[in-house]
Amino acid sequence: MNPTRLFDLSEHQFLHRPLEVSLASKVNGQWISYSSKEFFETSQKVALGLLAVGFKPGDRIANISNNRPEWNFADQGMLSMGAIHVPIYPTISDDDYKFILKDAGVSGVFVSSQELFNRLLPIKNEINPEIKIYTFDQIEGAQHWSYLLERSNERDLNQLLEIKKGISPNDLATLIYTSGTTGNPKGVMLSHDNIMHDMLSSIERVPVGYQSKALSFLPLCHSFERMISYIYMYQGISIYYAESMDTIGDNLKEIKPQVFSCVPRLLEKVYGKIMDKALALKGVKKGLFFWALNLGLKFDYNVTGSSWYNAQLTLANKLIFSKWREALGGEVKCIVSGAAALQPRLAKVFWAAQIPVLEGYGLSETSPVIAVNDLPGKRVEVGAVGPPISNIEVKIAADGEILTRGRHVMLGYYNRPDLTAEVIDSEGWLHTGDIGEFTALGNIKITDRKKEMFKTSGGKYIAPQVLENKFKESPFIEQIMVIGENEKFPAALISPNFEALKVYAQNHGLAENPQELIQQKAIQDLFKTQIEKFNQGFGDWERIKKWELCEQSWSLETGELTPTLKLKRKFIANKFQGLIDKIYRG
Repeated sequence: MNPTRLFDLSEHQFLHRPLEVSLASKVNGQWISYSSKEFFETSQKVALGLLAVGFKPGDRIANISNNRPEWNFADQGMLSMGAIHVPIYPTISDDDYKFILKDAGVSGVFVSSQELFNRLLPIKNEINPEIKIYTFDQIEGAQHWSYLLERSNERDLNQLLEIKKGISPNDLATLIYTSGTTGNPKGVMLSHDNIMHDMLSSIERVPVGYQSKALSFLPLCHSFERMISYIYMYQGISIYYAESMDTIGDNLKEIKPQVFSCVPRLLEKVYGKIMDKALALKGVKKGLFFWALNLGLKFDYNVTGSSWYNAQLTLANKLIFSKWREALGGEVKCIVSGAAALQPRLAKVFWAAQIPVLEGYGLSETSPVIAVNDLPGKRVEVGAVGPPISNIEVKIAADGEILTRGRHVMLGYYNRPDLTAEVIDSEGWLHTGDIGEFTALGNIKITDRKKEMFKTSGGKYIAPQVLENKFKESPFIEQIMVIGENEKFPAALISPNFEALKVYAQNHGLAENPQELIQQKAIQDLFKTQIEKFNQGFGDWERIKKWELCEQSWSLETGELTPTLKLKRKFIANKFQGLIDKIYRG
């Protein structure tokens, strides 16, 4: 029987696709793994332990942790005893913690580390001292999660089986709070069936199966990585958790995975590091690299190249691109990219290097996938996010907004029927807020965010994401935000790629201090050249006329980016109001 509820997945894997390594993470330099049997039995003990200490079906339990097997044990355990899982990013602000814990009415929390425990304890005491906290790390003065395993034998397994039997696929399973780029986070209510339907409809697009290996490093609290992890569980794919974002390169070489998921920003960083090394090459090696790169930039999935082009690309793969594949472990069959738009040039180059990048699209409110690219031989297109997944409806509204309807659409926003009514109409269509179109091949192409488009004072519409994605092709631009609402012309705030600028400064005898560097005429001239280059192809009304360089990189820690690495436009505008005034007011 196919699983119908999320907690069925660990048992389904144990019974039908058992693995010696179901989940693994590195502890003190050693990989610690759990078999499918251990995964299922430990999750069951968590469920029994939660019942033993007083939790009941319907209780909301939060999970604030890095990626690790304990996250999955808690997830499968709490869901199987009827609790609602509230995953929360470890990196959000204390104010967001307070809001989410209070809004969701959380009665229990799993946290991973000493740092998170120290942050959460005073917040818990302020909101509700009765909230129970369990830690994954051993922390003095805190209740370790193993306490639940010890208490599990106090509960009758038959009671748990009765609870599981009474849980419907349509019951609420999880509250996923959005990143809150425009005010307080919203709690997206997803049922078991929402996520299971989306997961089972997406499997056909992921070309890996039983006994493959996956590396996981995107936060599991994000709906994208979580749903993909459920695919891995259903298919019987071993999940290895990267130690940190800094160790991904080493972990890829150790594990040699067939698949992993990422956000475009990571691929941009990988590409940027490759380019930095290439710029430092000399002579023949440098010439060979850029010869191969230029071949890659001409790659097209749907056009068979000439015999001469194909012969050159075969040689480029042997001499140059083979090293790229080795850096990713040498066995990658596909990378799944989501959460933001992927630059077309990156898609072309990675595909040319025999590293398929399957770009997808969706929202937390759609469980999350709406569309994802197929493999070659079907209908892959650069700049598109693929055809809609099976068994859902998608249409384009008269104003260009993408609408979708089906079992993947959320139950609504928790405690906010007013906001729910704003995005789900009377016919059940969810209004995504994204502007897009269908291509001739039936793929969805995203052109911008509806709420982010703006008018200049001359009445011309500007789609900032289209411009931003193009300008980020520059090796010297790490992030860029296009501005100009109600102004005479569009302009930009730019966060430079300081690693690339450092190499440039060394080669041109310039000061390397970021604050001094961006003020120097040579750097200003460099960016002028970059702006002029990437302005080509845009209409005169939408070209960037002026810009200012910021003296620091934008990041999650400094507040400019969301946990999924999207721009916090209002925050950036407020933080750099002085630079905006300089652009428009002189």
